[in-house]
Amino acid sequence: MEQHASIISLLVVVTVAFITPILLHRLRLNYIPVVVAEIIMGLVIGKSGFNVVHEDMWLSTLSTLGFIFLMFLSGLEIDFTAFTGGKKHTTLPSGKKEPNTFMVSSIIFAGIFIVSLGLSFLFVFAGFIENAFLMTLIISTISLGVVVPTLKEAHLMKSNIGQIILLVAVVADLVTMILLAIFVSIYDPGQGNTWLLLILFAAGVVLYFVGKRFKNRPLLESLSKGTVQIGTRAVFMLIIVLVGLSETVGAENILGAFLAGVLVSLLSPNQELVHKLDSFGYGFLIPIFFVMIGVELDIWSLFADKKLLLLIPLLLLGLLLSKLVPVYLLKIWYDTKTVLASGFLLTSTLSLVIAAATIGERMEVITPEMSGTLILVAVITSIFTPIAFKKLFPKEVAVVPKVRIAFLGANQVTLPVSRELKSGLYEPVLYHTKMDKSDKMVSNSLFDIVEIFDYSLETIEKNKIFENDIIVISTGHEQTNADLAIKAKEMGVSRVIARLESPEIEQSLRENEIEVFSSFMSTKTLLRALIETPSVINILTNQETSLYEIRMQNEQFDGMTLRRFPFTGDVIFVRIFREKDSIVPHGDTELLLNDRLIVTGSKEYVDELKRELEF
Repeated sequence: MEQHASIISLLVVVTVAFITPILLHRLRLNYIPVVVAEIIMGLVIGKSGFNVVHEDMWLSTLSTLGFIFLMFLSGLEIDFTAFTGGKKHTTLPSGKKEPNTFMVSSIIFAGIFIVSLGLSFLFVFAGFIENAFLMTLIISTISLGVVVPTLKEAHLMKSNIGQIILLVAVVADLVTMILLAIFVSIYDPGQGNTWLLLILFAAGVVLYFVGKRFKNRPLLESLSKGTVQIGTRAVFMLIIVLVGLSETVGAENILGAFLAGVLVSLLSPNQELVHKLDSFGYGFLIPIFFVMIGVELDIWSLFADKKLLLLIPLLLLGLLLSKLVPVYLLKIWYDTKTVLASGFLLTSTLSLVIAAATIGERMEVITPEMSGTLILVAVITSIFTPIAFKKLFPKEVAVVPKVRIAFLGANQVTLPVSRELKSGLYEPVLYHTKMDKSDKMVSNSLFDIVEIFDYSLETIEKNKIFENDIIVISTGHEQTNADLAIKAKEMGVSRVIARLESPEIEQSLRENEIEVFSSFMSTKTLLRALIETPSVINILTNQETSLYEIRMQNEQFDGMTLRRFPFTGDVIFVRIFREKDSIVPHGDTELLLNDRLIVTGSKEYVDELKRELEF
């Protein structure tokens, strides 16, 4: 009978997790994060509502696995390329140069932590809580799960202000997670010593180098398809190994899961694998965890205690002050609305507050009622802070940055292409070695060319050419093209295109994810196409009816059918490439993340569609 009851409770929770996003969509409540809605639905079916679900072994196990996987995905969400400085600093509307994102973010987080510490002592002094360390972690934490989707939706991920907000959230996630592990080792006598955490981090370093060495082996690549899916298996093994080691050294299992996510992020997994992990986590385990948070939360007991009721607005005020005061540093570069909006978005807290509250309750540092109050406040911040951000943030600041393209080598191919690419979407720059006076006069009258001394790595780095989004290398020397292309990839350039005529070198570059073009092959292919399919060549070469490729990266349109797609202009969807499948689109075809869309239409509308889907 117990087994029957557990299946019924599980069925109710899974059904609620399924219908929650449908209800949000039908009621047009898209401003509420799905995870927050799942907690609210849990309140309805749990202790605070109809009380039809009771925690048992099934739900407890799946909920714990959901929590572990949530912490793993939180670590995976950290983009460590954001820590690389030295990017091109453009001039802001205020007339000042953009600030260094890492330096400013570090100062802001240090301010957040100091203000949080001061507020924590006030809460201890007022008698709301006994442990200032735990309260400091709760106030200073920031939810990456709320910050990242909000920045993506506002097209701010690649902007300077967006990078500052993202970096503050990333640093807060890393620091508070590590400090939470230290908190457990200090205040829980049954756990290990703080120094034992070094064993966990040392294991993480070893696993990183092992993963880096074997990542691109041909055997593993061949086993990553079909029913084997070796990459997915490796990720789950990594999670279990680090979770087990984390518990062995006396830390919380979520620290091991978070570390596993950080390691996978550092190894730069392909987007297909990340999409699979996201789908599994947010499609099954994580919704169960968030629904169960709501199920176990007893709102009425919180309202019965006047002291806890008073804590809710005071803690909300404390969370706002802890972010708004340090963020005011941005007033040096940005207007008041931008600064206030940034402070509100950074006030959002969720998963780490739930983690801290759950651990504090288990260690009996706080009562179950206090734990519930902290979680309730986190839910409230996750609802109102993104709305406040959207209302306050100036629309003129949220301009999509242009894609910066560097052409190395000015010749009869790169010169006209760079000129034609100049638009509201692309910002091409031509780099060439010093020219004769006569050549210089002719070229500068038609093209903007930046002269450099030579194509050595020192000159390239001095001119910050590797900081561009796309680099096209077309010098007169094949080996120079190959060497620069490999170095550009190593420096983190997202797309590198190199001109090569030798098939021997071409293969090695393609293995490093470098795109290759050849004048001989291009001419031969074009001639054959002109003979066999002249109409297709007409489409490709006609400026108004060309074919364009767009990668779908906007989560807002994930799962949306073309029939309901609101933004097309005169654009026609010709083909959709999804992994290895080629799909002929129709009205009921759904767009999915990382789809490669082949479209045709006027360049103006195509550029706008690119901005909407790729940023």
